[in-house]
Amino acid sequence: MQFEFIPARKTTVSKQEILDDLRNTAKKLDKETITQKEYRDNGSYDDTTVSRKFGTWNQALKAAGLQFSNETNISDERLFNNLLNLWEHLGRQPRRSDLTNDISEFSQSPYNRRFQTWTNALQNFVAWANDEELIAPENKVDIKKKTGRDPSLRLRFKVLQRDSFTCKQCGASPAKDPSIELHLDHIVPWSKGGETSYENLQTLCSKCNLGKSNL
Repeated sequence: MQFEFIPARKTTVSKQEILDDLRNTAKKLDKETITQKEYRDNGSYDDTTVSRKFGTWNQALKAAGLQFSNETNISDERLFNNLLNLWEHLGRQPRRSDLTNDISEFSQSPYNRRFQTWTNALQNFVAWANDEELIAPENKVDIKKKTGRDPSLRLRFKVLQRDSFTCKQCGASPAKDPSIELHLDHIVPWSKGGETSYENLQTLCSKCNLGKSNL
């Protein structure tokens, strides 16, 4: 007979230990999401501890890269926004396996439910991203302007893709350094009459964009 160490359920644990255990439990059950009862029966820690550490059970699942246990009818825009975030950080078209990345809010299941296959999901995203006029008013628009200050998700994708998901000033890219955050910058400042248009937007990393603001 071999001895086996079993962690006490009330032992103080870190968030990282909980996230690892959530992923391992989901993998053991061969599921992309797990309920609190399933975790209570199969996990190493107390499910109430998990919820307390992360605020809610679903927030813990999200942090672990698992699908929400009770979320259905996810909008196309949220699914597409998740694809854009992946595309931006990877610097290339996401693969199905990239949905397991911590950056991804969703697993493969929501895409399969909505689009039947991963290929269909990507094709629908590209068609959606290309099917909009480049100038699209958003939010509250100044009477003298044609556009709002914030670019639409589609316009953001077009500009990032044009700039190869790379800072135009220093060349930084999330694909090379995951800590890099990309912003869209108005070449002619919006406050000085510049429009939120394809031609007047450029990709800058947060550091370069902050530096430009301080000039």
